[in-house]
Amino acid sequence: MIQEGAFDGGGSRSPPMLYSYWRAGAPHRVRLGLALKGLAYEYRPVNLLAGEQGNAAYGQLNPQHLTPTLVVGDLVLTQSLAILEWLEETYPAPALLPAGAADRAVVRGMAAIVACDIHPLNNLRVLRALVELGHAMGSTTQAAWTRRWISDGFAALEPLLSRHAGEFAFGDRPGLADCCIAPQIVSADRFGVALEPWRTLGRLSKRYAIEPAFVAAHPENQPDAPGNRTT
Repeated sequence: MIQEGAFDGGGSRSPPMLYSYWRAGAPHRVRLGLALKGLAYEYRPVNLLAGEQGNAAYGQLNPQHLTPTLVVGDLVLTQSLAILEWLEETYPAPALLPAGAADRAVVRGMAAIVACDIHPLNNLRVLRALVELGHAMGSTTQAAWTRRWISDGFAALEPLLSRHAGEFAFGDRPGLADCCIAPQIVSADRFGVALEPWRTLGRLSKRYAIEPAFVAAHPENQPDAPGNRTT
């Protein structure tokens, strides 16, 4: 359910603006956090393939020229994990993190495996850098690079998940780790990484596919996804 007038952390009660690209993993994490918190927002598409992130106007909001950017009143937030932590601190219920310090560290560790170790090596900037080094976009060598880092990260995640997962990555409520893992599973499917070697990840993937917040945040259900564009 959308919370009435929920967003006032930036000095404004109007819905915030999320600058996002439908297929990118980092804004997908933030969409999930917003959905799990039940917070309304205005979707502002930034076409990464067309280079819209390089526009000077967007650079005034996000000097890295990356997505996501969340604008709440006069507050401008970048970096998906920082945004998710801000959401947790500003709108603590429902919680994305467990109560205990040790449990929170475990969840943050899971999230970091995706956000710090897998995703940065496979995002669009890196893939384009590989093109400059002679590995054509979509080539066999580029695909092998991508699958390697996804597989290594999933191999590290699986033992943690086997110890701590319930219905979701940590226990029976969705949280910060799921906000990172679910988008990476979508990316893994895109790059042809099957989940069979990682039983818990496979089970979570099936749960994500039917959970309303995860369905709402899925790339294919965004207004700038190819099948949903009106202009």
